[in-house]
Amino acid sequence: MDYQTTMTGLVGLYIFMLAGFAGWVIIGRVPAILHTPLMSGSNFVHGIVVVGGIFALLSAATPQQQVIGFLAVLFGAGNVAGGYAVTDRMLAMFQVSPAKTKRTHHGAAKTPSKKKA
Repeated sequence: MDYQTTMTGLVGLYIFMLAGFAGWVIIGRVPAILHTPLMSGSNFVHGIVVVGGIFALLSAATPQQQVIGFLAVLFGAGNVAGGYAVTDRMLAMFQVSPAKTKRTHHGAAKTPSKKKA
């Protein structure tokens, strides 16, 4: 059995708009505590976009398809790099700086307490 699928510009635009709206609704309902794990998952998805863009670029037959494939790889790679940078920066906020930590004689970390005057 041989299936041949075609997608017109309006159908592609409809799918793009539907995906954008669904993403907006889903992301809008995510609590703030889950944004860091969600960003890490987003980096994974953008990696798939890069692989798909490379596949589209390798199978491109016309200059228009080559431009679309190149832009998909470029934007996907930018999203991956930016996502990892943002995730790294967000995780750095949760690290304790060495100046604020003292070691007790048992080896456990202890934060300094403020003495009352």
